[in-house]
Amino acid sequence: MKDNVDPDFRTSFVREPSGLRNKPALVLNADYRPLSYYPLSLWPWQDAVKAAWLDRVDIVAEYDDFVHSPSTKIRIPSVVVLKDYVKPQKRVAFTRFNLFLRDEFSCQYCGARGDLTFDHVVPRASGGITSWENVVAACSPCNLRKGSRSLKQSGLSLRKPPRRPASEELRNSGRKFPPNYMHESWMDFLYWDSELEA
Repeated sequence: MKDNVDPDFRTSFVREPSGLRNKPALVLNADYRPLSYYPLSLWPWQDAVKAAWLDRVDIVAEYDDFVHSPSTKIRIPSVVVLKDYVKPQKRVAFTRFNLFLRDEFSCQYCGARGDLTFDHVVPRASGGITSWENVVAACSPCNLRKGSRSLKQSGLSLRKPPRRPASEELRNSGRKFPPNYMHESWMDFLYWDSELEA
C-alpha cells in the first residue's frame, strides 16, 4: 500500500512528549499493531483529531470527553488506526536508546538497572570498534571497574554476548516496558498478538 502519510506528522509523538499528558491517542498501523511499542506510538489528542479530520486515520476507540468547535462536537479519539500501512524499518539504528533497549535497560556485567552508560567490550585502546557486536550497556561502577582492560583482566563477564538486534526483537523488547499511563481502550491493541500461555 502506498505510504502517503507525512513522516513529520507520523513521528511527532517522539519529538513532542509534553503534548501527551492530556488524553493521548494510541496510533496503530493499518494492521492494527502499534507503530512503536517503546516509546509507545502516541499522538496528542489534537493531532489525532486533525488526522481524523484529514481522513488519514479511522477512529477505533474514544474517550468520554468531547472537544468543541463553533460548528462541531466530537469525542476525543483514544485509539486511531492509519489508513495507509507504514512499512516498519528493517534496519535498526545504532543509538544509545536502542542499545539500552536491546540490553533491557540493565548492566550486562552485573544486571543492575539505572545510571547506565555504555562500554566497549574490547576497549578502543586495544582496537575495539563502536558497533553492536562490541558495545554493551554498563552501570557506572562496572564501567569504572573494567576501564580500558579486557574482560579477563577486569574479572568481569558478560551476561550475554552483544549482537545486532533485529527490528522485531527490539519491538518485542519494548513491550516489556509499558508506559506510565495506559488507557483501558488501548489494552486490546497492545497485547493481541502476544503468545498465549498453555
